[in-house]
This record gives sequence, structure tokens and C-alpha cells, in this order.
Amino acid sequence: MSDALTKRIETRTSRLIRAVTIFIAMLGSMNIAMAEDFHVQYDQAKIMRIVRPVHSIIVGNPSIADVSIQGKQLLVVTGKSFGITNLIVLDDGGAVIVNRKLVVQGDDQKFVNLQKGSVRQSYNCTPTCQAALVVGDNATFGDQVGKAIQQKAAVSAGSAGGQSGN
Repeated sequence: MSDALTKRIETRTSRLIRAVTIFIAMLGSMNIAMAEDFHVQYDQAKIMRIVRPVHSIIVGNPSIADVSIQGKQLLVVTGKSFGITNLIVLDDGGAVIVNRKLVVQGDDQKFVNLQKGSVRQSYNCTPTCQAALVVGDNATFGDQVGKAIQQKAAVSAGSAGGQSGN
């Protein structure tokens, strides 16, 4: 190959490499983190790490998921009810860092739903079945389970308070 042809090939290759490098840099500097849906279990929390410091968060439907900021680059996502919503995370300049779907789903392997006509009751079976408070269950059943949970919490709070006074 002649020197002129080699130089032209090197120049074109160099330009192509620069263009690809600029394109990759532009993708890296984009403010939106494009990622797959973020899945969290119902009544469970999951950590989401963010690439830049977080200033504020927006949850499309707060009745489906709760998101709290824990440190500058760490979020805790808690599934509150079954469904899909979205999460938008902003930096201090108002630029979007993250825009993702939040999917709250149940643990089908450990939950049993008892259906009696139009009345549903849910049980968490790990390994023995205990009544569970699940959105969509029969209201009377849910009230009973909710009261039992409150009573247990009150007993636990009383025990913890009694131990701290010793």
C-alpha cells in the first residue's frame, strides 16, 4: 500500500474512533438513566443506588410504592400495594437522573389466596400459614388482621419501652 493511501485510512479510522468516542461520551453524560423496570415485593423494601447525588424524588402513585432518600446516592423503595407506577429522580439543578417504572408484585410462592365466592383472604405461608394484610382482601378479614397487627405492635413497643428503663 502506498503511504498516501495508508495515511487516508489512518485519518478515516481516527475520525471514526473520535466520532464513536464522542457518541459514547454523550450517552454517558445524558441525565436520564435508562434501565429496565425496578421490581419490588409487596410489603418489602429494596435498595436503589443512584449514580449522582439526589435532590428530590417524584413517585407517580405513592399508594403503590414509597421511596425515601438515604444518603446522597441511595434510595429505599418499599412496595405498598400491587401495581405499577413510576419514579423520577432529580439532581439539585432539576435534571432527571432516573426515570423508571416501579413494579410492585407479590411473592406468589409464599402467598396463598383463599377465595370463597367473591370474598378473598390472603395468607403468608412461610412455612406455616398466617393471615396477611393484603390490598384487595375482604374488608372484614382485613380489619381483623389489621387489629391483630396493631395489637402485636403495641405489645412490642411496650416490651421495648420496658427494657430501656432498666
